[in-house]
Amino acid sequence: MSINKYKINVRVIMLMVSILLFSLQSCNVTSKLNVQVYETSASGNSLTKITQFTNQGNPVVLKINPKEKFQTITGFGGSFTESSAYLLNKLGKENRNKILNAYFSEAGANYTLTRTHIASCDFSLNNYTYAKVENDRSLEHFTIEDDKSDLIPMILDAKAISKEGFKIISSPWSCPPWMKDNKSFVGGKLVPEYNDTFSLYFSKYLNAYKKEGIDIWGITPINEPHGNGNNWESTLFSPEEMTLFVQNHLGPKLEKDGWGNVKILGYDQNRAGIKEWADEMYKNANTSKYFDGMAIHWYESTYEVFPSDLQYAHQKAPNKFLIETEGCIDSEIPHWQDDAWYWKKEATDWGWDWASEKDKPLHPKYAPVHRYAMDIIGCLNNWVDGWVDWNMVLDRQGGPNWFKNWCVAPILVDDKNDEVYFTPLYYVMAHFSKFMRPGAIKIGCNIDNKEVVATAVKNLDGSIAVAIFNPTERIQTIDIQLNKKNKIITIDANALQTVLIKPN
Repeated sequence: MSINKYKINVRVIMLMVSILLFSLQSCNVTSKLNVQVYETSASGNSLTKITQFTNQGNPVVLKINPKEKFQTITGFGGSFTESSAYLLNKLGKENRNKILNAYFSEAGANYTLTRTHIASCDFSLNNYTYAKVENDRSLEHFTIEDDKSDLIPMILDAKAISKEGFKIISSPWSCPPWMKDNKSFVGGKLVPEYNDTFSLYFSKYLNAYKKEGIDIWGITPINEPHGNGNNWESTLFSPEEMTLFVQNHLGPKLEKDGWGNVKILGYDQNRAGIKEWADEMYKNANTSKYFDGMAIHWYESTYEVFPSDLQYAHQKAPNKFLIETEGCIDSEIPHWQDDAWYWKKEATDWGWDWASEKDKPLHPKYAPVHRYAMDIIGCLNNWVDGWVDWNMVLDRQGGPNWFKNWCVAPILVDDKNDEVYFTPLYYVMAHFSKFMRPGAIKIGCNIDNKEVVATAVKNLDGSIAVAIFNPTERIQTIDIQLNKKNKIITIDANALQTVLIKPN
């Protein structure tokens, strides 16, 4: 063979190798992720599976990094209230079952984390306590009879539907009035001589509910310890008072009575106040011993997540729970069969009218769907591991509510005509509860767009659930990148998507 022919053959071989390497590299770059996409949008999608995407120009790059790990997900869900349970019992059997399945079946939202009230709250038909006999320090006459006609049956029916089960967090809005300095359901403080009796009250409650077939996963010492403007049931605690109550009375009592596995979540009010509570609760090993974590609400603002406060609470106790236990569209009479309203910035909250002048900027008008989606994603991106909505079901007035404190629920009913309305808020909740399961790990998720927000978790089955919210008025192209694979999709204007990435 001549030298020239040898050189030519070498060149041909090298060219072929280069082409092969380029092809392999191209395959790696263009290898597609196996995804399922579900969308809820102002244009009419309601957790609709999307399979066709049209490129709309330069994509927004969303990079997922499973090696970057954050909190473990406890769950998502809503609250069992007497108001919701009462309404369910007024509906026909078909619609009652339809709602419960929508929340708790695998085909529905598949809720995994819930809340309920210990004795009455504003979303009860009237005021009541389990300790009706005054000065009954041993609580011999303790009774949960008020819960047996509506509330307990709703919880039990939900349990029968739920395949994997769900956790329940229970909160008293008030201790029994006779234990308070003002002898009223509303306002006032727990008299110190009743610290042990109120601790017994919790133990009796846990036992009574267990006898009904309901295990309580966690409790908070009181709902909204700052009070609620003395409007409905409340009991006031300072950070130090609640910490000492849990440290010296509630914690030891539950431990002694065999309820040491029940989680105690402190605080249970708005996020902007959590720093002073975290400092007190987690001051040292003694103060933090019985606290399993912190509960928070969202009512401080209609748009602000307060990331620095959430980060602060997490850093003070990295191994403890940080759970959003209540949020809702408050101070509104619901809009019936009007999906468009839930996507527009027309809602107002309590702060629109009643916030101080310095805090009014935190309470502008907002779109209900935007508030839910932005808040849940913002919470997940700042160490929150569970998110619980308020009432699951309300009527067209936003009740029943003994104080006439009207609010909105994801599912509304006309109990007089046996009609049901699934608002867009129901589908927003399902985007998270259905696809982000307990035990999932929040993982790295970065998006190169200031308007579109996203978060991601890796489930125990290896799937990755990505929530993307596009509040803009234009369709966005999203290039999802994971482990050198990608998938280019589009998300509608004013829309929320869950992208479920299946393991190969």
